[in-house]
Amino acid sequence: MKAVAECVPIGVEDLDALVTFARDTQIDLVVVGPEGPLVAGLTDRLEEAGIRVFGPSAKAAQLEGSKAFTKDICQRAGIPTAAYRHFTNADDALAYVREQGAPIVIKADGLAAGKGVTVAMELADAENAITEAFDGRFGEAGAEVVVEAFLEGEEASFFALCDGERAVPLVTAQDHKRVGDGDVGPNTGGMGAYSPAPVMTPDLVAFTMTKMIQPTLDTLKADGMPYKGVIFAGLMITDKGPELIEYNARFGDPECQVLMMRMQSDLLPLLDAAARGDLSGASVTWHEDPALSVVMAAKGYPGAYEKNTPINNLDDAGADDSVEIFHAGTAEKDGQVVATGGRVLNVTAMGASVAQAQALAYAAVDKIDWPEGFSRRDIGWRALQREMEDRENA
Repeated sequence: MKAVAECVPIGVEDLDALVTFARDTQIDLVVVGPEGPLVAGLTDRLEEAGIRVFGPSAKAAQLEGSKAFTKDICQRAGIPTAAYRHFTNADDALAYVREQGAPIVIKADGLAAGKGVTVAMELADAENAITEAFDGRFGEAGAEVVVEAFLEGEEASFFALCDGERAVPLVTAQDHKRVGDGDVGPNTGGMGAYSPAPVMTPDLVAFTMTKMIQPTLDTLKADGMPYKGVIFAGLMITDKGPELIEYNARFGDPECQVLMMRMQSDLLPLLDAAARGDLSGASVTWHEDPALSVVMAAKGYPGAYEKNTPINNLDDAGADDSVEIFHAGTAEKDGQVVATGGRVLNVTAMGASVAQAQALAYAAVDKIDWPEGFSRRDIGWRALQREMEDRENA
């Protein structure tokens, strides 16, 4: 970022310092990226200071901050979603899952950095997830849990810009949540993504806008909490059609990277229009070519991992004009780039096909010198399978 902007060392959780900085430096527009400060009320604080903000209020950000809040909105607005129950103690939750059986889904109600969801294929896994949540694994985020019916299908991610009452659709993506090749292992914040998601046909996009996104905005507005910002719908495409898995109040990572690679429009006026509350007449243009992003993570993630390990050869890896390396968990110490987080780099490429984008991304990954890092090697496998079937049927 420092190649194109001035980086200021203020933590995302330090709302007082962020508001003071924005006011003192006469910032015109603040774009809030992470979910934490949104749920904590950074947008409200900045707007009180007279500063325009792209991002929902604390009340509206409960769409991501509370699974139970979102389920209530779905119920009231008639949005298709998995059957669920909300629990505030372990005994009741355990009794319910034993009655329902597996597979079943256990979710920490609050923010858990993408790690609060357990898709339990066995009853013991569900019981363990409930016990861990109420024993404090996720802190306050796990003080309540939502238990959902298991949905069978293919996941997709859908995005729209919102100005409080209108929504402008963006494009689709599909991410890979599990840590290992073949979609095995624990859930993560996302190990890679590609756009577009072929499963999301134009009819399904129209359905999502009219039956999910717009009813959500209408309900929030009627409740006195109009939603401004980006809304990210995690969908399961079932035999019955799309069902909502969850909402996020942000662009998402690694999905944002593939969206930005494909976007032709100037992003800033769109964000500003949403923040002003007027997206009327707004439209977005996109590159037709797909984009694919591979996450490089620290070995051990999503469990314990070593920090401050050196990363080299990034310039050479990103030399191809079709490749962009987005930093997620890095720092520079004495001229050396080091890894400081779990998910560290998003190696992203655009190509004429998903296969080409994948080849370019992995060629760049293989040039990066980081022995303490790893990545999945099968990002985009569903889309590649479809491309192969299309060629065979042509």
